[in-house]
Amino acid sequence: MHFISEELENYVAAHSENEPDLLYRLNKETHQKILQPRMLSGHFQGRVLSMLSKIIAPKHILEIGTYTGYATLCMAEGLQKDGSIDTIDINEELEEIQHKYFEMSPYSHQIFQHIGNAMDIIPALDKKFDLVFIDADKPNYINYFHLIVPLMNKGGIILSDNVLWSGKVLDEVHNKDVSTKVLLEYNRLLKEDPRVETVLLPIRDGLTVSRVL
Repeated sequence: MHFISEELENYVAAHSENEPDLLYRLNKETHQKILQPRMLSGHFQGRVLSMLSKIIAPKHILEIGTYTGYATLCMAEGLQKDGSIDTIDINEELEEIQHKYFEMSPYSHQIFQHIGNAMDIIPALDKKFDLVFIDADKPNYINYFHLIVPLMNKGGIILSDNVLWSGKVLDEVHNKDVSTKVLLEYNRLLKEDPRVETVLLPIRDGLTVSRVL
């Protein structure tokens, strides 16, 4: 679903920072070889993630949902020199393409890949995070949020992707549509939880920025 016209989206991308060559190649290979390539953050959202990371200058980043690693590399651009990014995905079949592009980047020594259940992996990381990007299975968004808030540094930023869910948040919800139900509850939670302040941006499929108080 396009929330603005495709022509306007193209204009926005054309007047934002260029997509780095390595990410262009990852974007292309993802569309050629991987199922559901629309899950990729892509040029414009990737530059948004990069800009936010550079503004925050995080020491430690957590990403829940690696996919092919595009967003990982975008956020790594803002890492402190001694910083790290832990990225988690449950799909081991994507590990090879992730690793391939991470190794070609200047951030390979700062990126730590984890394959498995994020709810099990996160408590074992023993870090305090400055930036978290949630872009994984929607039914667990609320669980991820409650798990990571205590692990955030004060003033840290939680980014949540797909919170508009192709506009389904405005439609009548079917009983079996668990993802939309959870996202509706999640969006209310981010608005009402006193531990964070939140703004929902209509970028691509919806990107929420929540600052930990």
